[in-house]
Amino acid sequence: MTEKKTTWRCLLTSCYKADSAPTNPNKAVTKTTSFERLSLSDLSNTSSTLSEDLSTDSIIHVFTLTELKVITECFSSRNLIGKGGFGPVHKGFVDDNIKPGLRAQLVAVKAMNLDGTQGHREWLSEVVYLGLLRHPHLVKLIGYCCEEEYRLLVYEYMPKGSLEHQLFTRYNVPLPWSTRMKIALGAAKGLAFLHGYKQPAIHRDFKPANILLDSDYTPKLSDFGLAKDPDSEDEGTVVSTPIMGTEGYAAPEYIKKGRLTAMIDVYSFGVVLLELITGRKSLDKKRPTSEYSLVDWTRPMLIDPRMLSQIMDPRMEGLYSVTGAKKVATLAYQCLSRQPKHRPTMRTAVQTLELLMDFDDLSTSAPFVYTIPLPMTRAGNV
Repeated sequence: MTEKKTTWRCLLTSCYKADSAPTNPNKAVTKTTSFERLSLSDLSNTSSTLSEDLSTDSIIHVFTLTELKVITECFSSRNLIGKGGFGPVHKGFVDDNIKPGLRAQLVAVKAMNLDGTQGHREWLSEVVYLGLLRHPHLVKLIGYCCEEEYRLLVYEYMPKGSLEHQLFTRYNVPLPWSTRMKIALGAAKGLAFLHGYKQPAIHRDFKPANILLDSDYTPKLSDFGLAKDPDSEDEGTVVSTPIMGTEGYAAPEYIKKGRLTAMIDVYSFGVVLLELITGRKSLDKKRPTSEYSLVDWTRPMLIDPRMLSQIMDPRMEGLYSVTGAKKVATLAYQCLSRQPKHRPTMRTAVQTLELLMDFDDLSTSAPFVYTIPLPMTRAGNV
């Protein structure tokens, strides 16, 4: 089998064409006339630096729809591992028999739901961002499929699923403090990389569902469908497009005025920090009215050491670094400042969290547990 090869310019040009003239007239595909990071003028300019960067720095495989059906066993329901705004995600297996040159590995295949809330524009955004960017804390894009009206993405498989699943699923073993800090630090490094790249990007939808975990709980950011370039001005760009993201994680200035700066990701990071230390969701209708919004409920307690223990996740049973918890709470408080200019950069957040990894002082508030000895049994009885 001969591997299909393509250039980024050919990929994106063909996908723009496919977007404007779908093969199946009964299935409408979202029309895309421009793209924030890579415009049509970039594609037509053979000397485009960005196009050269994409074609030389990225190793992305082109899959056919038939190959993806083989990989996922015809998108079998038993291989379904998740659903999102983009569409369903199936687990699969690929090796060099299907795609020459690709090592045998498990993969996650995300298919665009043609009737969903996200479409071609978000698909293209993920291809471009993850095709361009490589970092230990960004999920790896292995390939894509752009065939007729179908849009699919093939990622590395993350065995532990999302942070949302690990943190909020009732019957999961509670994450220990050290693991929570490892996840916080890795996620912070991923955002810091995005913000500090030569062509900075804003994730715009940072939340536990978009933080995937490897077998050793190494976090990797995913879902770049809403990612955008920030404006160079301090006040940010006032966008005319609808406000995107997830309620409970979006920064107040973004909701009110649509201003796009790296600080909106910093705010979202602060919300996720709160979820890590409290074990609660950002918005929870099952809680009392005063505790519905995690940010509003915890804000006054984050800077009061005497009250901090009241918001710590009780499932940790007091087994956390007291000093570390205080510093994380202070960092979360700073990230959640109502004034964007008072929030730290993600690089500063990384530096703060790195210092906490060595703290091993545990709270003395852990409950005393008495183990009842088993009664003695006669020989031969169990």
